[in-house]
Amino acid sequence: MIRKMLAAAALILCVQAACASSREARKQAEPAFTTVVSNPVTSVKNQHRSGTCWAFSTISFLESEAIRINGISNPEEYPDFSEFFVVSNSYYERGVKYVRLDGNLRFAAGSCCGDVLEVVRDHGIVPQSEMSGMNYGTELPVQAELDAVLKAFVDVIVSRPNKTLSTAWKRAYGAIIDEYLGRKPQTFSVDGREYTPASYRDRMGINPDDYVNFTSFVHHPFYTGFAVEVEDNWRQDESWNLPLEEMMQVIDNALNNGYTVAWGADVSHKGFSRKDGTALLLAGEKDDESGSRAELVPTQESRQTEYDNKTLTDDHGMHIYGIARDRDGKKFYVVKNSWGETGPYKGIWYVSEAYMAGQTLNILVHKDAVPASIREKLGI
Repeated sequence: MIRKMLAAAALILCVQAACASSREARKQAEPAFTTVVSNPVTSVKNQHRSGTCWAFSTISFLESEAIRINGISNPEEYPDFSEFFVVSNSYYERGVKYVRLDGNLRFAAGSCCGDVLEVVRDHGIVPQSEMSGMNYGTELPVQAELDAVLKAFVDVIVSRPNKTLSTAWKRAYGAIIDEYLGRKPQTFSVDGREYTPASYRDRMGINPDDYVNFTSFVHHPFYTGFAVEVEDNWRQDESWNLPLEEMMQVIDNALNNGYTVAWGADVSHKGFSRKDGTALLLAGEKDDESGSRAELVPTQESRQTEYDNKTLTDDHGMHIYGIARDRDGKKFYVVKNSWGETGPYKGIWYVSEAYMAGQTLNILVHKDAVPASIREKLGI
């Protein structure tokens, strides 16, 4: 009798194990992520060997805005805006400011999404076909030489070898940028109609005044604006300061209502993986030997500590356009990168909710994407 009971128990255990194994096999056969919200985006681009993620990510964001505003449903009709029209104008204006400040300004390739809005406001937008930026012999951006030449040039001007500045230096500086990136078009045709950069911007419905930056730190009062203190924010563009929970509400509200989000974040964290195409807020500098994927729980205080000790800074700009769930139902944000078709998802990253909350420096959204209760608090 005991033998029969033991045999029956063993049989039950075997069946249970087989069922568990079958469930695990089915689970592993499922896609790693299931998209639950996906707003229109243009194709993945490649900034290659240039520090222009800020232009690629924000231009991608504005392309999605043009798609939304104009109700474009056919992907073949999606706009393709020039990143290097923006970069060219930005480089020139930064050089002028650098000289005005006697070199007391960061002069490098990096910048912020607010810089793009300033260029679009003052100069407009042009199609990629009118200015590719590839005017120096490569198919993809390779800008170390350009960056070094521009820095050397403005440093000479700052040193004032003639004691006073000549009337030629701005023309010479602009000519260097033009030779590397190409001349900025004054007029061009799209679908048989002639535009200027400003009229094309207006035709696409892009009004820079409709967009707002948000961040979340405690060294400034909440519900006030301040210029996030990072060197790349050379124009001193301001962001509204929100409690962390409300900044996350802005992201979710935007995505769930047909908007996308330009994202400035720290990607130096170990959990931001090219190999996996994911970003996790891992609970250590390195994975432990067991391969644990346990995540930290970010807080307002932990964000401030990381910002103050320089482990949360403005490494990279990307473009958030959707929400997904993994096999366990865990929430992730779907993010378009600008490193070409890198990783298992061909240039798309899946970013955990913890990573988004913990490693976001700032975001840019259309003001109508902001929850009404938050807009009321800010008066926007």
